[in-house]
Amino acid sequence: MKERKIKNWDTLFSRTQIVVAAAILCTLLWGSAFPGVKAGYDLFAIQESDIPSKLVFAGVRFLAAGLLVLAFGWISRRRFPRPKGKAAWGWTVLLGLVQTALQYLFFYIGLAHTTGVKSSILNATGSFFGVLLAHFFCPGDRLTRQKVLGCLLGFSGCVLVSLSSGGGLEGFSVLGEGFIIFAALSFGIGFVISKQATALADAATVTGWQLSIGGAVLLLAGLLFGGSLTVTGWQAILLLAYLAALSAVAFALWSQLLKCNPVSRISVYNFLVPVFGTVLSVLCLGEGIADWRTPAALALVCLGIWVVNRNGKKRRQS
Repeated sequence: MKERKIKNWDTLFSRTQIVVAAAILCTLLWGSAFPGVKAGYDLFAIQESDIPSKLVFAGVRFLAAGLLVLAFGWISRRRFPRPKGKAAWGWTVLLGLVQTALQYLFFYIGLAHTTGVKSSILNATGSFFGVLLAHFFCPGDRLTRQKVLGCLLGFSGCVLVSLSSGGGLEGFSVLGEGFIIFAALSFGIGFVISKQATALADAATVTGWQLSIGGAVLLLAGLLFGGSLTVTGWQAILLLAYLAALSAVAFALWSQLLKCNPVSRISVYNFLVPVFGTVLSVLCLGEGIADWRTPAALALVCLGIWVVNRNGKKRRQS
């Protein structure tokens, strides 16, 4: 029996199955962040208009997540993980500023001014931004008619969900839905930056420093503008620990997936975030689905990314 000992996961699962499972886990964790963050506002007694305290909340979460990843790398490798060379440091710092600090600056403010259901669907636009940017910055990851069609379907879903609360444009606010879209754009830009950063350093090291740098920037900004956290009980600490852990696991896995696969192939799995986010927001927060526009928008987003993914499969087979 010892001779048949399994040496690696490839003996049990194909590479595609491992990629799909890892991507689904990432999107499930990110989807759970939507109701988690909104619950965190209540548990830490953060008012809707208290933007500095929201930044402190985000900063503590991501700084803790980054330190968790770095500590794990230090223990497992018996040396402190850090990028080697100015180029590796440059891309890693840029990733932290764009995909952590800037993205979550928009995300936390936007989430406070709209529902978890809307936020989870609008956040899926990051997939389309990633596909579009990959065409210009990632050789061999070109735009096609199928990808353009998929992006149009997805954006039409995003427009529809922004109108789901009533007639006309009154269902859209810059501080709410608008900031969530800006957060998604930062996330999409981060796909391309991550591809460059992980080409020069291992994914775990990049993730640890990215989250630590971005979290420190958010924390410092929040404190400078008078933000603070009020711990109301053990539930608040437990929720913050969960949010930090999910960020550490999801970003580390996602960076590894982007390192080893085309951006457009991995970014399309992000469509599962609004699916998980919508379901979990309804289950955990009791948020209802306003009318037919919300599920229709969700269907359009999923259909759009399926079209993009179907094109990727055809190209790989050819």
